[in-house]
Parts: sequence; C-alpha cells; structure tokens
Amino acid sequence: MQQAFRQGDKARLAQLLPQAQGHALEPWAAYWELRARLDTASAADIQQFLVRYAGTYQEDRMRDDWLQLLGQRRDWETFAQEYPKYRMRDDREVRCYGLLVQALKDPASLPTVSEEVRRNWLAQRDVDDGCTLAASTLLGEGYGKHRLTQADAWRKARQSVEANRPRAAAAALQIVKPEALPLLNELNSSPAKFLTSKAAAVSRVRRELVGLALIKLATSDVETAAGMLDNKWGPQMAAEERDWVWGVIGHQAAQRLMPEANGYFAHVTGDAHLSDELLGWKVRAALRAPNRPDWRNVQEAVNAMSEEGRADPTWVYWKARALLADNKPSEARRADAEKLLQSIAAPRGFYEQLATEELGGKIVVPARPAPLTDAEKKAARQDAGLNRALYAISIGLRSEGVREWNYTTNLHTPGGLGDRELLAAAQYACEREVWDRCINTSERTKNEFDADQRYPMPFRDAVVRRAGEIKLDPAYVYGLIRQESRFVTNAQSGVGASGLMQVMPATARWTANKLGMRGFNPEQLHDRDTNIAIGTGYLKLVLDDFGGSMPLAAAAYNAGPSRPRTWRNGPLLEGAAWAENVPFQETRDYVKKVLSNTTFYAAMLTGQPQSLKARLGMIGPRDQGQPAPNGELP
Repeated sequence: MQQAFRQGDKARLAQLLPQAQGHALEPWAAYWELRARLDTASAADIQQFLVRYAGTYQEDRMRDDWLQLLGQRRDWETFAQEYPKYRMRDDREVRCYGLLVQALKDPASLPTVSEEVRRNWLAQRDVDDGCTLAASTLLGEGYGKHRLTQADAWRKARQSVEANRPRAAAAALQIVKPEALPLLNELNSSPAKFLTSKAAAVSRVRRELVGLALIKLATSDVETAAGMLDNKWGPQMAAEERDWVWGVIGHQAAQRLMPEANGYFAHVTGDAHLSDELLGWKVRAALRAPNRPDWRNVQEAVNAMSEEGRADPTWVYWKARALLADNKPSEARRADAEKLLQSIAAPRGFYEQLATEELGGKIVVPARPAPLTDAEKKAARQDAGLNRALYAISIGLRSEGVREWNYTTNLHTPGGLGDRELLAAAQYACEREVWDRCINTSERTKNEFDADQRYPMPFRDAVVRRAGEIKLDPAYVYGLIRQESRFVTNAQSGVGASGLMQVMPATARWTANKLGMRGFNPEQLHDRDTNIAIGTGYLKLVLDDFGGSMPLAAAAYNAGPSRPRTWRNGPLLEGAAWAENVPFQETRDYVKKVLSNTTFYAAMLTGQPQSLKARLGMIGPRDQGQPAPNGELP
C-alpha cells in the first residue's frame, strides 16, 4: 500500500485496504487510501475516517490535508469548524489560512494576526497559497507597527530574489505592484542589462526594482553590484533600501569568504534595516575581518537583531566575546558578558560548551537523572502511537514510523510530553535499538539530562577497537557517526551515502583499495563492521591530510576535501570563528555538531573533563612546511 500510495495508484489502494483491517498499521492503510482520493472524497467519508481513527497521528494528518484543501477552496465556514480540532499546528500554510479566518471573524484580532502573518510569510521559503493569500488580504489592515505594509511585501521580494525563488518574488510583487511584473522578469533575466538601461530611480517602485536588480546581480558578481550601488544608484535610494542592498552584497561576499565583506557591511548606516539573516552574516564577516576580528561590528549586529535572534546561542556567545574583547574590559562589560555566557552554558551544544569554557569550566558528564519508575516505563510501552511507530520502523516503513513517533512525543498534546515521559519514551526506543528516536527524544528534555540516551555508544567494542588500530580518537568517530546516521545501520542519504558512517560508493571503493580490501562491493557498506572500517579509514586519511585538524577533517568528510582546502585560506582564525564562517549551512552545522559531540563523547569515554576549544585549535592557510595536499583524496 505504501508503494501504491507513492505511485498514486488509487485502484490498488482500494483493492488492498480490506486486507489491512485489523492490522497494527491499519490507520496508515486507511490514511493512504483516503488521501489518494481526497480531492473527490465526500465530507461524510472524511468525517467517518476522523471519527474511526480519533486521537491518532493519521487523524490529525488527514485533518491537516483537509484543511489545506478547504483553504484552497475558500470554504472558510467548514475550515473554521475543523481548525480548532487540529493538534499539530506544524503546517505553515494551514496556520496562515487559520490566521486569515481569525481576522475575518474577529477584526479586533488584527494587530496580533497581522504580526503572525508577517512572521510566517517572511519565513516561508517557497510560495504557497495560504500565506500569500493572508498577506495580500491583510496588507494595510491593522494599525500601528502591527500592520502589514508595502515595505513587508518589498522585503519578501528582496529575500526571494536573493534566494533565487522567482515565483515567490513574483507573488510578493503581485501584491504590492502587479503592473511591475514584466520588469521583474526583465531584471531576473539580465540584471546588469536592466541596470545599465535605466537612467534614474525617481519613484519608490523604480528604486525597489533597481534594488532587486542589484540584489540579483550580487548573487553572481559582487564587485560589479557594489560598484554600481556606490557610484550610481546608492545616492538615489532611501536609506532602508540602500542598507538592505549593501547587506546583501556583504552577505554574498561573506559567503565567498571575500576579504572585502566586512567593508561592504560598513556601508550600512542602520543595522535595524537588515534582517536577522543578513545581520548574522555581518557578524561572520566581522569575525573574519582581514587583520583582526571587528568586535564593534559584531556587537552592533547582534544588538540590532530581533529578540528571537539575540536569544540564539550563536549570537549570545559572540556578543559576549565582543564585550570581553577589550584589553581591559570594564567591570560592567565583563558582568554583562558573564551574564550572557551563563545564560547558555551547558554540557551539550557547540556554543553552550564554548560558553562553559569561557566561564572557566570544562565539559563534564552531568549527573544521571533519577531512575525511571516501573509506572513511567509501562506508560511508554503501552502507548499506541509509540508502538505503531516502532512497528512501522521495524518492517521498513521508517519515514512513516519516525513521523508518528515525533507526533506522539511532541505534538499530540499541547507542549509535548514532559521530561519524565520523554525519558521513558527515549528509553523504550533505546531498548529496541532505534537509536535515532532514542537520541532525538531525550534531547528534547528541558531539565533532565540522560547522557546514555543522548550520547549512546552502540557497537562500542567494534568502534573502539578499530579506532585504536588506526590511531584515531574513538570519541571523534562516535561524534561523527552520531551526526551522520544517528546509529541507523541501514541509513541511506538522498545522494547515495550508506550506512553508519554514510560513505559514498565511489569513496568506499577508493578507500577499500587503499586499505587493501580486495573484492569490495558497495553493497557491503550495509554491513556494520565493513562500514566502520571504511568510514574510519577514510576519516583517518582526511585527518592526516589536514594536519590533524578535526574541524577541517569534519568539513572535508561532509563536503569533500577540496572545499575546506580553499576555506582555510585567509586570516588565521580561532577554530570557532572559522567554523562559523563555513559557507555551506549544512557543513557549518555539521562541523559544529561533530566537534561538540566529540567533546562530550570524550568526557564519557575517559571520565575526564574535556575542552572543545582545544579540539578546534587555530585554522589558517596550510603551513609551507607541511606536505602537499593528497590530490587523490575523493
């Protein structure tokens, strides 16, 4: 039935459904059959399903699908009846429909609703009907700062053009200035030609279109965009418009690790005009400034962020470092910095661990929580949603099982399960060796910290023995596996990487040959010990090629060795600043998590306090005294 659903085979689903009655996964079978024909199903069919499977993940998933359809059909009466019963509330498009219905029914809610619509619409990556409809309907409604304005629509267009999402940019322009859509197509096609063909920008619309063209140009030619803004267009633009474009130019330069990035951001006259994303790149550019970190720019950028942005541990940490950067910071600055560091210091998490070390501590394993009671364990083992999820995973329906597990632990009840319930659910997954659900569930506790659940060490004998044979830190291996696969032995990535250590077939063949493993077949990557042998062998070769630098080797493992060889060029940086400037978001996140995982695993394996800073070290261009890079490394 899963295969038939993926193929859109309605007849096959209807044929198989009777055989699934009474099966443990019957709710999935019934969901697939009805979902495949939802656009033609009667309201009675849908209500019958919702009643029969009341309280399940599948009921709430079906209600989400139905609400989306009701929104597209503009059936607001039925939508208003069903939306309060929707538990997950994790679908941004449906949330936007719900906010629009609330505004239509209760005009007094407009200020709150407008702010929520703005937040959801600007956060939306691709265009969807719900948030676009809500934004266009509420534009100009409300009052004061809570009103959705034309400036919000232009901001949406700017973000979309920079992210190369022309449909989202066109949808924003359709709201604010539909007659300008042909000009949007023109500037998207050739921004340089558009800019050279225009003599002046006298109106708001023309200035914004010029700004969009400069943004589009900056994504391919930073220096030309900067020159055109500085020499011709900047004086014709309003401060907010000009600052945003300088922010985009700075962002694009910073992503390319250009030494001019911090200077481009220096053209911004009002940091408050920038989004949190652009301000984050201003911090990164300042950390990588050519001579030394520009701590003033770091502090100014973080101060200008939204309340949510300033609370991110990344920017909490770097603001604290900026406050401490003076040779002799005042007592007030030192006190402010320590307060910031104390607010995030913890044994897990990259910046949380760094904050702990800034305060003079080391990374140690926290005390275990009180043992789970028999009643707590029993409640988890008897939970229908958890059992359905584990059963689905056990027979190969992993994505369905993971979704149902996450719903049961996080979304079924408002606020999710409490700490003790989460620990019990995590323990149930651990005992069944479903390690990814064990880790992810335990990580969600707010006050309890069970290190054995969050940082399990399956296959310990095999990992430690293999690491010892090739002189590789077993904590580093565990830190990488935890990030790569969460110990799912048959994990398969979208690009073809396999197994515990997520090795690509071509890389595996090359490494097997280097290790003298004759007759290797990529199918063997699903064998645990073979995967560990090849993954650790490749990691050791990469680590040696980068002179023992764990951050560089982790980046190479994720993005290939050629990229970090380029990324290390430029100023000599402390490892944390280098990691924060990794251009790819996925690799940036990966390096930070692998290194923080490694530090915690080292504390567990050795029983001794550990230092993340020591593992990060300093990173700069390859020392001329080192051997040349290994050009064979895939």
